[in-house]
Amino acid sequence: GTKKKAACPGLGLFYTILSAFLFSVASLFLKKIEDVHSVEVSAFRCVFQMAFVLPGLIYYKTGFLGPKGKRIFLFFRGFLGSTAMVLLYYAYQVMPLADATVITFTSPVFTSLLAWIFLKEKYSLWDLLFTLFAITGVILIARPPFLFGSHVTGIEGSYTNHLKGTIAAIASTFSAASTIVILRKVGKSVHYFLSIWYYAVIGLIGCVIALFVLNEWRLPHCGRDRVFLILIGVLGLGGQIFLTKALQIEKAGPVSIMRTMDVVFAFILQVLFLNHLPTWWTVGGALCVVASSSGTAIRKWRHSVKKAKQREI
Repeated sequence: GTKKKAACPGLGLFYTILSAFLFSVASLFLKKIEDVHSVEVSAFRCVFQMAFVLPGLIYYKTGFLGPKGKRIFLFFRGFLGSTAMVLLYYAYQVMPLADATVITFTSPVFTSLLAWIFLKEKYSLWDLLFTLFAITGVILIARPPFLFGSHVTGIEGSYTNHLKGTIAAIASTFSAASTIVILRKVGKSVHYFLSIWYYAVIGLIGCVIALFVLNEWRLPHCGRDRVFLILIGVLGLGGQIFLTKALQIEKAGPVSIMRTMDVVFAFILQVLFLNHLPTWWTVGGALCVVASSSGTAIRKWRHSVKKAKQREI
């Protein structure tokens, strides 16, 4: 018989790099948008998500609510996921692009901690060490005055906004880690499209309510900003698709490590298009966070490979 054609080596890692690039460019466009609140940008992103997922739900006949026993988990997945998106977009708008991107890569550390608390997964001394590395990286980026003095350089605008952005980025990362723990709890009993559907619908409802409460709804003033809003939705969706495809054909460990290219792209785009040179504090914080997230990913990867070999034996 004919042999099955082998998959292209490294294709999953290429998809991961492409996903990181698309996410980074979308973040750059977000920085370029003027006078549009992060909540409104998030609402546009949710509309694109819904438009993409709806045909998939109809094709796979998954329904719109999901299994009865899983709906509460799907609700919290949607709520926490959309909250993470809004907070991250706010962080991008008020602090340097590279700083906000680096903080988001503390997510694996938070995921390990929450999985230990709620899923009773193992939490070793190595995990604790990686957590301390991540905290050190965030401190180097935030540079609180009581440690670094009252004159903080290399930030955008006032230190108050920088601090608000740091808190928003950390809260976004914590929310994103919570969604991963929820998705692990749900497992494969719920279709991937249904998970995104809850994310988009709950996010859109929450964003619309927030915009009316904040009285921040407005159309962008010029055509350029409207194009940027559309591109953010398209690029964000493209990044998510390529990341999903990467995880389908490549092990999670290498994908998690390669995703740190997002930090590299953020630094490059910040220098080239925003004329903002990162400080050595930011570079040091980035190295700490990347080392922490990569170490966590490698440990999880080795553990999964070890378990797979034990099953074969």
